[in-house]
Amino acid sequence: MGEGRVGWVRVPVGADSARWATRGRCKLVLFVVHNVTSATRLLDVLPLFRDDLRVQLLATWTGSSPFRAGVAELLAETGVPVLPWEQALELPVDLAISASFGGQLHALSKKLIVLSHGVGYNKRLATPDTGHRTPDTGHRTPDTGCPSPEAGSPTPGTGQPPVFGLSPDWLLVDGSPVADALVLSHPEQLERLRAACPEAVPTAVLAGDPCYDRILAGLPYRERFRRALDVRPGQRLVLLNSTWNPDSLFGDGGEDILPSLLPRLTAELPADEYRSAAVLHPNIWHGHGPGQIRVWLDRARRGGLALVDPLDGWRQALIAADVVIGDAGSVSYYAAALGTPVLMGAASPDGLDARSPVAAFVRQAPRLSPYAPLRAQLDALLDGAERRRSGTGPGPGPGPAELVSSAPGEAAALLRRHFYRLIGIPEPQEPALLDPLPLPPYERVTRTSPMRVVTRLLGTGEIEVSRYADPRSEPTGDGDAHTAVHEDTLDPDRRALADVIFRYGTADDPRYGTPEEWTAEVLARHPYCALAALVTGPGSCTVRTRNGTLLRLSRTPAAADPAAYVSALYAWLAAGKTWEELAAGGMTVRTGGSGPHHVSVTPATPVTPGGPGGPSSPLTPAS
Repeated sequence: MGEGRVGWVRVPVGADSARWATRGRCKLVLFVVHNVTSATRLLDVLPLFRDDLRVQLLATWTGSSPFRAGVAELLAETGVPVLPWEQALELPVDLAISASFGGQLHALSKKLIVLSHGVGYNKRLATPDTGHRTPDTGHRTPDTGCPSPEAGSPTPGTGQPPVFGLSPDWLLVDGSPVADALVLSHPEQLERLRAACPEAVPTAVLAGDPCYDRILAGLPYRERFRRALDVRPGQRLVLLNSTWNPDSLFGDGGEDILPSLLPRLTAELPADEYRSAAVLHPNIWHGHGPGQIRVWLDRARRGGLALVDPLDGWRQALIAADVVIGDAGSVSYYAAALGTPVLMGAASPDGLDARSPVAAFVRQAPRLSPYAPLRAQLDALLDGAERRRSGTGPGPGPGPAELVSSAPGEAAALLRRHFYRLIGIPEPQEPALLDPLPLPPYERVTRTSPMRVVTRLLGTGEIEVSRYADPRSEPTGDGDAHTAVHEDTLDPDRRALADVIFRYGTADDPRYGTPEEWTAEVLARHPYCALAALVTGPGSCTVRTRNGTLLRLSRTPAAADPAAYVSALYAWLAAGKTWEELAAGGMTVRTGGSGPHHVSVTPATPVTPGGPGGPSSPLTPAS
């Protein structure tokens, strides 16, 4: 391995690495990355080599996937040496670990173990990304770096593309298995492998699912993950999930329901009763570009949709979710395995192995009716799940929870055992452990879309509030309506006519001045606004009325968005009542399933009876 090849790594490996490497007698373990998606599974198992001074970790990138964006950055973040693919092919490593069959895996020296990068092997793919061999015969084509034109020939006798990871097209080269060990998570995969490619059966090992095990280990921290997504008590988290391809929920190959579904999430679901988030497959994220995804989803995000990081946050969001709207991807199946109800927004089984558990799940899962009221469908699904949990409804038969893994919680131990067996050295004596899921950063809901608010006075100091972000039509329901707008809305005309203007900040942010200064400035700039409110904490805000009264609204512990309390105050004052009536006993705010919220109402500055802020006209300018 010549030291003069441009871009080749010289330390800790290379022709003259013995001169430079501090620990030069290590066993070499090479992580083979196909794209970001497969890399996530390799990152799951990388910690299994922690604290072992006998092992040097390396990484390489096959370059055979069309989804190339994000790979270099991800590999750099691992901090392990990254070898050019050509160097990796020549390096005599002790073990290579891949989570895909892309690239010239058969040309790697020494032992190769292949893991699934999803829930087992379920998809049929028409064009294997080997780049260097025809999958129907296993014979190499000229080294052009492009897929063979014959790639993806139908499985004999079926007229269908081969099943990724379970057919000779992927598993054999010149009649011999590509991998020394093929990791399966459940015996049902072994049965399908035996039927499809008996030559590869001797390489199969049952070793569970490390991704699923990390999810299971994170279940006790569900409430933390929900708080990180700013899911308030009583709110239901609706998680949109899409795999990649034109037939997915995000795709436009079939009935493209996404353009109508996104605005309905905010127009039909009250903001204080539902929180929405989206998990998109890394091939969508990096294929189209994160910036493009944010542009496509801009209106939904301004309405409150959280866009979850597809690498570091999707599992935490899945644990936090109350209901999933998804498709035939692995995330939907993991959700079902956790007992989370799943509504299929796109459910084409054409790309799945008809015998796979995922295909069976897709055939049986309830379907989203694109044009029926969304809330009624979600509520019915959630109510049915609650009845099953309580034992009053029909229970599910054998399914995702049983078929994701035959060894839940044991993948770390099983995988490390196989890794070290192939390397040929004893395992460390310490227990094999996967990394816990990290706590995501707090993501406050900041709805900058205009909010249409429906309120009802229920009794003395008791107000019901239902807020809708940017509804296409007037929300249904009894009560009075007003408009509440974030100061940073993109719609200046709506802000100019808003009844309530609010924003989120801190009491000591010098950009806005004090809450007293900011609220006064807003009311001076917008003469039609009745209330200005600065939300300064998870349960508190400062409000100024049109006639100059400055009030503090607070609730401990924090529950609903304080901006909902501001709309409740507006409804109370608009009905001709006074804030003094609330000061003694407080204000009770109901926001659907999360109420009642008892909110204290106190003056922030002394109020002179009959003067500015007096009881006569809180929503009109002081004389």
